[in-house]
Amino acid sequence: MEPPMEPSGGEQEPGAVRLLDLPWEDVLLPHILSRVPLRQLLRLQRVSRAFRALVQLHLAGLRRFDAAQVGPQIPRAALAWLLRDAEGLQELALAPCHEWLSDEDLVPVLTRNPQLRSVALAGCGQLSRRALGALAEGCPRLQRLSLAHCDWVDGLALRGLADRCPALEELDLTACRQLKDEAIVYLAQRRGAGLRSLSLAVNANVGDAAVQELARNCPELEHLDLTGCLRVGSDGVRTLAEYCPALRSLRVRHCHHVAEPSLSRLRKRGVDIDVEPPLHQALVLLQDMAGFAPFVNLQV
Repeated sequence: MEPPMEPSGGEQEPGAVRLLDLPWEDVLLPHILSRVPLRQLLRLQRVSRAFRALVQLHLAGLRRFDAAQVGPQIPRAALAWLLRDAEGLQELALAPCHEWLSDEDLVPVLTRNPQLRSVALAGCGQLSRRALGALAEGCPRLQRLSLAHCDWVDGLALRGLADRCPALEELDLTACRQLKDEAIVYLAQRRGAGLRSLSLAVNANVGDAAVQELARNCPELEHLDLTGCLRVGSDGVRTLAEYCPALRSLRVRHCHHVAEPSLSRLRKRGVDIDVEPPLHQALVLLQDMAGFAPFVNLQV
């Protein structure tokens, strides 16, 4: 694409080359604009019509968009302008838009970008089942999805995701408190074979029934976060130890019904667990007590 002609606003020295005179697609886009933060691109496009056209061409070819690069808060109009021509996105992160992002803002973006593989919508509480339906229906290559703190995610929404996203590997459902065992069981049965990372943290509705079904259907599971899942107990953890040979990390802090004997088998395999063994906890407590610190060896 040839750069649009625009008055220079002054005499140009003989032999001098302006930035916009450089080849756009061979030089400016891959080697210069690709290194400019999104926040600066918003400023650059205000310089002239030619720069605006250059920035728009760059944005149309984006493969990764993270709204955090614009700033902690991004106006709706700015997001719409930045993404209006993007049709090849593979990664999309919109957490800074959580206060206002709606289905009307998101669904057109999802529709135009069927190649999406990673989507982060943490805290976007104004969305609904419609947005998740559009994602599941229009983005069959989706591998990673964060819905942390999205209270609107319910069992029906998760079923649609499980039915239509065969490539799903990583799913963050932290604090999605409407989800119950039945929804997680369905997810495990439909998509368990490919799941590698799952967070169900801060959900008191999730119990051993869901964890056991995950264990039996997720042989490739590497990371599981059950922090604050108050109904999860030792039975679920024992099943994980039996059926999940690939497990590398397990988070069970504040799971008060999980006892050490159920964790010991996983510890022996080298699984990273966020709860220390009782002996270590006791030694730390002793070390903190006046007079004991010089005598306690935590390497025992």
